[in-house]
Amino acid sequence: MLYIKLNELDYSYIIIQVKRDMEAQMSVGQFVFMLHSHLPYYRKAGMWPFGEENLYECMAETYVPLLNAIAELYEEGIKAKLTVGITPILAEQLNDEHLQNGFVEYIDSRIAAVSKDLDRYPDPKVAHSQHLKYLAKYYFDLWNKLRDDFVNKYEKNLIKYFKKYQDLGCIEITTSGATHGFSPLLATDSNLNAQFKVGQDTTKRLFGKKAMGAWLPECAYRQGYEYVGKDGKKHWRPAIEVTLQNNDIHYFFTESHVIEGGNSIGNRRVIGMYGNIEYIPLPERPATGYDTYSAYWLPDAQVAVMGRNDRAGYQVWSAADGYPGDGCFREFHKKDDKSGMHYWRITSPTTDLGDKMLYDPVLAMNKINENSDHYTTLIYHLLNDYKLAKNKEGLVMVSFDTELFGHWWFEGVEFIKQVIKKFHDYLPEVERLTAGEYVTKYPPKEAIQIPESSWGQGGHFYVWMNHLTEWMWPIIHSCEKRINAIVDAHSEIPEDKLLHRALNQLARENLLLQSSDWPFLITTWQAKDYATDRFNEHVDRFSLIADMIESGNIDEAKLSEIESIDNCFPVIDYRVYQSITEGTIPQQEKKLAPLYQ
Repeated sequence: MLYIKLNELDYSYIIIQVKRDMEAQMSVGQFVFMLHSHLPYYRKAGMWPFGEENLYECMAETYVPLLNAIAELYEEGIKAKLTVGITPILAEQLNDEHLQNGFVEYIDSRIAAVSKDLDRYPDPKVAHSQHLKYLAKYYFDLWNKLRDDFVNKYEKNLIKYFKKYQDLGCIEITTSGATHGFSPLLATDSNLNAQFKVGQDTTKRLFGKKAMGAWLPECAYRQGYEYVGKDGKKHWRPAIEVTLQNNDIHYFFTESHVIEGGNSIGNRRVIGMYGNIEYIPLPERPATGYDTYSAYWLPDAQVAVMGRNDRAGYQVWSAADGYPGDGCFREFHKKDDKSGMHYWRITSPTTDLGDKMLYDPVLAMNKINENSDHYTTLIYHLLNDYKLAKNKEGLVMVSFDTELFGHWWFEGVEFIKQVIKKFHDYLPEVERLTAGEYVTKYPPKEAIQIPESSWGQGGHFYVWMNHLTEWMWPIIHSCEKRINAIVDAHSEIPEDKLLHRALNQLARENLLLQSSDWPFLITTWQAKDYATDRFNEHVDRFSLIADMIESGNIDEAKLSEIESIDNCFPVIDYRVYQSITEGTIPQQEKKLAPLYQ
């Protein structure tokens, strides 16, 4: 970089600049930014409050803006190097023509609503109506740009363009269980395998190649264990990483407490009935002596695990102590009672909704500039301090729900963009890598055993298995065993095309009823009745189809009706549910040898 004219050469200055350039090439460590994108299956399941509209809100506020940020960075010569998990069930919905067209209709409804605000402001009877007019114009422009981007720039097909930037090396796409089924609580290995096989097959179909890594649904993990079967003999059930390796998945993510020991953040479990909940601490795990500054092998398969850096993660996701809770940022919970537009800012955590101040986009962007400066400096110091203390480079991996950025934290996508840009422009010492690039370039050197765990409250399984949801699991397990038996009885693809369709739809419904979203929404009371109804609907459809198959009397009209609603995974092969012998690898002839004994 040349700052002076050639006829005014100052060699000492050049030497200093060369020295700085050399120092800039010296890495202090690696940084992996992981985004986990997931929503329940909403297709043709109503609009509001939990239905297609929730998908459309996330598309408008998160997925399209994120794609724009990746594209804009690339145009500036910067590869984002984001690890973007897109669950198979979300990818199927983003790829669905019904939902693509529904999203355009949703955008048009937002444009129509904000247009009415433009007409009614300024209003001398309304305080600060000139500012409201300004905000209405701000949103009018925003929604119109969004429509143009989605329809013209991305051809209504976000999956196509996420694939484009994957192929350009800007992002890495990871997979997950097909419908985000809660892996540790599934009763049979064939059902666990089906979640990840259908998930990996879907990722390959939509993005052109298999994913190298996966997000375990809810970060939920269990070890292998020995049990006594109905035959009275001891059997071994493989750890989850065996299923991952069998499906060509090489790494996954977990929380910091899983690696380090100690308490999880929010380490509590529920006792008693809702409305009279007693929270008691779970026992604290002893410190393990390991940290999250590297990845590790797991003992039962050559699959790596990397843990989220607590300090770097908490700074972003915490509404109380992190960036999103700043008073400058847009208030999520208050909307205009006519248009539904968000015209207010947080103001303060204790400010009543009725007393919120009006939103100022310029003020918010100034704060984002400040936050991104702070965050890049934080990551640098975490890595540099680790290098100085350990005399080796380390990893800072952060993982978040993608929907935090844009949807929940309106300014969040701009934060991501600025962080990436500032690392590129000012801190080349921080080596930005996707997760797959990291485990390839810096493979683990140690193997550890991690405990049963999740990223749910308390760090264990109770969010999905508790007094509110325990009724669901016998049903799920019964469906698991029933589909195994039905598929085993039809191990060869039947010539009867109607029967074949029924078997494949049975497989879809089984996947859908296993979604971890249903018990989660029940436990958190975010949408208890909705989630209960959705779960029961899929169980009823499963039972109806199973009854038809077992009776040999398939009603094509009823089957077609179900197919028109639940049409995900169009190339599914029902035989993925063939029963497997405990401890075996269904897609391979011989069992994979453990990496470590």
